[in-house]
Amino acid sequence: MLRRLSLRDFVIVPELELDFGAGFSVLTGETGAGKSILIDALQLALGQRGDAGVVREGAARAEISAEFDCPAHLTGWLDEAGFESEGTSLLLRRVIDSQGKSRAWINGSAATISQLRELADSLLDIHGQHAWQGLTRPASVRALLDSYADLDTRPLAAAFADWKHASEALDAAQTRQSELLSERERLAWQIGEIARLAPGADEWEELNAEHQRLSHAQSLLDAVRAALELLSEAEGSTAESLTGEALDRLENVLDYDARLGSAVEALRGAQAQIQDAGHSLSTYLHGADSEPGRMDELDERVSAWLNLARRYRRPPQELPALHAQWRQELAALDAATDLAALQTSLATARKAFDAEARRVSAARAQAAPALAGAVTAAMQLLGMNGGQFDIALLPQEQPQSYGLESAEFLVAGHAGSAPRPLAKVASGGELSRIALAIAVTTCQKTGTGVNAGVGTLIFDEIDAGVGGAVAETVGRLMKQLGRSSQVLAVTHLPQVAACADHHLLVAKALRGGQTCSDVQPVLGEARVAEIARMLGGERLSSTAQAHAQEMLDLSALDTSSLSNSPSSPTTSAGKAKKARS
Repeated sequence: MLRRLSLRDFVIVPELELDFGAGFSVLTGETGAGKSILIDALQLALGQRGDAGVVREGAARAEISAEFDCPAHLTGWLDEAGFESEGTSLLLRRVIDSQGKSRAWINGSAATISQLRELADSLLDIHGQHAWQGLTRPASVRALLDSYADLDTRPLAAAFADWKHASEALDAAQTRQSELLSERERLAWQIGEIARLAPGADEWEELNAEHQRLSHAQSLLDAVRAALELLSEAEGSTAESLTGEALDRLENVLDYDARLGSAVEALRGAQAQIQDAGHSLSTYLHGADSEPGRMDELDERVSAWLNLARRYRRPPQELPALHAQWRQELAALDAATDLAALQTSLATARKAFDAEARRVSAARAQAAPALAGAVTAAMQLLGMNGGQFDIALLPQEQPQSYGLESAEFLVAGHAGSAPRPLAKVASGGELSRIALAIAVTTCQKTGTGVNAGVGTLIFDEIDAGVGGAVAETVGRLMKQLGRSSQVLAVTHLPQVAACADHHLLVAKALRGGQTCSDVQPVLGEARVAEIARMLGGERLSSTAQAHAQEMLDLSALDTSSLSNSPSSPTTSAGKAKKARS
């Protein structure tokens, strides 16, 4: 449910803080006052594309914040995306500057526009006054039917993609068979060459290190011998003897001054290290000639590495990775040239798609008459007595990612006429009422699967072209819908406004030389005055005010569900007569 909407410098709204309640709320006001601005703001908060045109003239940026109750199924999504959970609320914020640059936040953390769009389907469902236009597109019809059936078509689309991929792989293998075989032979020969070398993963670095050591063996031996003599083996003074002599001198006088203790300990450590170094150098000299002929082996091995590296124009250290890459490519080619395996894979994929497509087709065939019957019943309530709604499932010549059939809405506007495609229904009023019947019917269906119902439903002047007793029925339908969902309607119909649980008035005024729009809740006499204005224009006659008060009183009394007789809805006049009696 939408809890709060905050706007700052948005179009003609300098600043606005608006709280929303549960049930059915209406937005009314003069044409051009800015009623649809609030709907536009909500859509921007949920990721719709925006530009600098939404920034109020003279302002640096427009800011939109929307707070919703957080649906339980979004908690995991928020955690995975790294957004902190703020109890039961979900706060969305969007800023667009005067250059058209946009930034977004979810629960105070920076977010992308695509992440806002992911949330939209779980929070809002908006039905506009031209909603019927979308109902003429096969994809929209199919999506609406699938949603009504709580049908998840993602496995079907995945199965179709697997089938197409398997088909393309087989076609490519059959077309390029000789080319693939030639490529396989080339790869196999190259792999064989490197396999004969059998390069180890870290061998090149080890070869280089050993080759460098043996290439400078004499210099290493000379240096080691000289160092060993200086340390301990030369005649006369050596590092070991000099250190020992210094240690003897100091130990003789150590008892006279304890401060020499640290120097004595340091010399003892140095003496031990010199002895260790001498032992290590001596061991090195004794093992220096233990690998005769090793240099020739190294020269031959390094040359083999370099020859292959030059042939394939790669650094020597990349040969092991190149060998692994070619083996993977060879395995892929073997799979690509195995026609029998590819044919089996194609048959398996087609079988999986057919099974999934049959499941989807069965669910659509079951949901279509149920949806058609519900919409037909709603049409009777909306003044289309005898009208009929139907859904045609049309088989496709070729299977598609969405299944084996397309869907089309058919409508008969009155009794005795044959249902025709919705796009061919001539009357604009009929189209609006049919769209409203579909919207109300599908919104009342709360799914439990992937298409579960959202918490907030918005009707943006979807009642255009409707009037009289039908308008009253529209208001009662929306009020009934508001018992299970939060409903917000932008309307010009007083009959609809009178049925609302909450009434918001949008007004436009001139402030400081600029046109500004404001929204305020209206209650009591103010609400009576607004409904009277909707009934009779700017001149508020006593008759219009009395009629407005009567409509509000009757709406307050009417807490029961809709009449069981859809073909004869109770009108305000009829209920007024009953109330007076």
